[in-house]
Amino acid sequence: MTPYITNPAAWQESWDRQQEAYLPDREHRFSAMLDAVDAVTDGAPPRLLDLAGGTGTISLRTLARFPGAEVTLVDLDPALLAIAEASLAGRATVVTADLARPDWTTALPHGEYDAVLTATALHWLPGERLTRLYAEIREVLRPGGILANADHMPDDTLPELTKRLTARAQARRAARYAAGAVLSWSDWWDRAGADPALSALVRQRHAIYPTGHSPEWNPPVSWHLAALADAGYTEVGTLWRGGADAAVVAVR
Repeated sequence: MTPYITNPAAWQESWDRQQEAYLPDREHRFSAMLDAVDAVTDGAPPRLLDLAGGTGTISLRTLARFPGAEVTLVDLDPALLAIAEASLAGRATVVTADLARPDWTTALPHGEYDAVLTATALHWLPGERLTRLYAEIREVLRPGGILANADHMPDDTLPELTKRLTARAQARRAARYAAGAVLSWSDWWDRAGADPALSALVRQRHAIYPTGHSPEWNPPVSWHLAALADAGYTEVGTLWRGGADAAVVAVR
């Protein structure tokens, strides 16, 4: 187990609560994604790639649902990877790789996966890079395997309703922050940076992302579906939607 984390369960819970402030229906999207994995493996334990997996949220839920799953988690953030490695405790392969680089696949332990899942992460990549990444992911899927990406993906046929939904969600989140019900993104990182077991890794993270990340880029769901179709997937569609968020799925 990594020497940096003394209580990974507490950090996992803290991360989940912070994320749920942004995504109250977070578990719904994970369930929908794992339902799709179950469908393409006929219930057999999958070989799954948790892309930009952070603290291991998807990996942990995959292993809970499919105890025999063979899971690989990929991320670049040293602090989040340390939490993931401590939480997974050898039940998954944890890999450091930069999805902004086309050679990220060389770090993977397997050449083919049944499923690639990612959530609330790829909006940090610019559109041109995400387009290429979708094609690169296709190459590490077995025939019939799936990619599922859940993120902020507005429905461009409902622009005004989406604005209203988003504004109300932001107001609810602001009220929870003000009341101290949950930590904000910046507060969470402040706490991680103040923890003796994580502070060095948070400093490493700041060196990797000196301005945080690239600017967030949240195109509508139609953009993702078109990009996936152009990447050569045989089927593409919307697997799940909740307000302004969606999970798209693509079948190789």
